[in-house]
Amino acid sequence: RQTQLRETHTTSAHAYPRIRRRSPPVDPDFGVYHRMTPTTLLAREPQPKEPSLTSIPAHILRPPYARTGTPPEWPTETPILTDAEIEQMREASLVARDALALGGSMVKPGVTTEEIDLEIHRFIVSRNGYPSCLNYMGFPRAICTSVNNVIAHGIPDTRQLVDGDFINIDVTVFKGGFHGDTSATFAVGSVDQKGLDLMRTTKEALEIAIQACGPGVPFSVIGQTIGALAASKGYTVSEELTGHGVGRDFHQNPLIYHHINDEPGVMLPGMA
Repeated sequence: RQTQLRETHTTSAHAYPRIRRRSPPVDPDFGVYHRMTPTTLLAREPQPKEPSLTSIPAHILRPPYARTGTPPEWPTETPILTDAEIEQMREASLVARDALALGGSMVKPGVTTEEIDLEIHRFIVSRNGYPSCLNYMGFPRAICTSVNNVIAHGIPDTRQLVDGDFINIDVTVFKGGFHGDTSATFAVGSVDQKGLDLMRTTKEALEIAIQACGPGVPFSVIGQTIGALAASKGYTVSEELTGHGVGRDFHQNPLIYHHINDEPGVMLPGMA
């Protein structure tokens, strides 16, 4: 199953393999669902492509990587936002929130992830935003859609969602010089009990980790909080990916580990 509390499998943020669907297997240890498998295990370099003016009108502010696909280097320090910058970031985040809600409303059997991507793309542009994923390191779509055992960074395609799937929709919006980043996992039709339990535990982990945040709190408390809950429910936490800061850059410090860890650093007012 997908989400950061998961069974196994990940896709590379750099390889972008195409995904095919097999017939629905029965996994006695983890429920019944369609397992996504790549058509090839050979990594392919993404091909950056600057968005056209039809896709992204000229009046919309583009992030620095939009033309070449090459993101800027991560800043070595963790930025501290001013009150005015926080308000600017909030504007981008509100568009991302509404775009995510739109995508979630479309989740049902028979809908393709490509259709969800196109609608969210149009919505973001209509709100004078740029879909941050588009051409980031050559990523070809506006959002990430990760189905079942695909843990993150899935590319929207023509596969139709089927009853029993679940899907993570990851939306980031660049507006006013700031990125707003959000994602959520949605059930497609009737998900089996093991899938629902995983989704419920993952959501609970997110909520209690947010509650643990505050000025002066070590970053490691996030991973300790999530890891303890996961273990109590019989799950493990993926160590393949991390959380990250966001602001003027799509990805920036601090790195946030979701598993139990002893990494240094504390939260300060103005971090995002």
